[in-house]
Amino acid sequence: MIESPSPPPGASLDRRWTVLLPVIFVSYSLSYLDRANFSFGAASGMAGDLHISAAQNSLLGSLFFLGYFLFQIPGAAYAQKYSVKRLIFFGLIGWGVLAGATGLIADIHLLYLDRFLLGVVESAVLPAMLILQARWYTSGERARANAFLVLGNPATMLWMSLLSGYLSARLGWRMMFVLEGAPPMLWSLIWWWQVADHPREAAWFSPADRRRLEDRLAAEQQSIAPLANYAAAFRNPRVILLAAQYFLWSIGVYGFVIWLPSILKSRDMGMVELGWLSAVPYLAAVIAEIVTSTFSDLVQKRLALTWPCLALAAAAFYGSFALGGTHFWASFVLLTIAGAMMYAPYGPFFAHIAETVPRNVVGGAIALINSMGALGSFVGAYGVGMLNGMTGSPGASYLMMAAALIVSAAITYMLQTQRPPPRAL
Repeated sequence: MIESPSPPPGASLDRRWTVLLPVIFVSYSLSYLDRANFSFGAASGMAGDLHISAAQNSLLGSLFFLGYFLFQIPGAAYAQKYSVKRLIFFGLIGWGVLAGATGLIADIHLLYLDRFLLGVVESAVLPAMLILQARWYTSGERARANAFLVLGNPATMLWMSLLSGYLSARLGWRMMFVLEGAPPMLWSLIWWWQVADHPREAAWFSPADRRRLEDRLAAEQQSIAPLANYAAAFRNPRVILLAAQYFLWSIGVYGFVIWLPSILKSRDMGMVELGWLSAVPYLAAVIAEIVTSTFSDLVQKRLALTWPCLALAAAAFYGSFALGGTHFWASFVLLTIAGAMMYAPYGPFFAHIAETVPRNVVGGAIALINSMGALGSFVGAYGVGMLNGMTGSPGASYLMMAAALIVSAAITYMLQTQRPPPRAL
């Protein structure tokens, strides 16, 4: 019997990038598809068909984030203590069912419940994924790995805008929701087959590479004093400021994500054209995020790259406000800049958290910060929708997003200038 040759040293380390990370990316992308396609339902006649008022439509668009906010920390605690793999497997099935049900429900109160439960099911996705990646990638890799994960956000918005615009135009908003709810349920099988919670549990990971990786990860944690529990992490001033920063950042991001098609629809156009236009800012965001995260790992700078991007996004929103409604294309260019700059620093930002919070509480810290981001997302989605409905134009919502982002940039700058001891909380 001829034995197959053993893989060369480092082969399974490479597989983290060629197999594991793409599976993580697709899984997160599918969660984003099923939360953000509501924007196309809202723009393609959902409110009129169901006789939903502007206030009800704003609440419907934002209730997702309330469920997302309330269950972040319990979900992250489960992921860190038990299993990311199991949590995401059942989550993929659950959010596929709930997202598809959005197209089948006619009663507004059931829709409220459906959107809230969708937020509950998806609440732990991002912190769980970041916990998983902290077990598989070192500090020199983490901004790129995190950026590739969070790239699922703008990349999904890119192809979702094209697909949802086409489906809603050809088949109607109901079938758009139903059809886009199916992929996560099918993908759950791929997730279960390919993902392991720890390197030691992956059959494809060689013992030598596993030891090499675990030794490097352990060495990185030696200078970070562990905290007693989650409560100690939640009381830490730096974690609190990061949570406040992310709350304000998310007001801008999700005010933009949920209502961009409706903002663009103020100019008379078909749903397919709307889909193409809505995709442009996310294409710019994908490029900006890749460039920023790669540069961040190269120079090992995190917050120093975060605050300038947020400040530029704020300036772009203010520029769109200043132009008013009479310069559509100039305003659209500024919206594209705002979208790109809001997404660009995600990789460095989450790498900073993983590199400054002890591993024993990092899941809880990420969950707290991301839950405040979810609360900011609720405020952004509800506030932008309400302001657009009240004023009949997006000008006031541009000001709201600009104000939130400039304060977020200021907090980030303050945290950066404090210069905490390297790799210590």
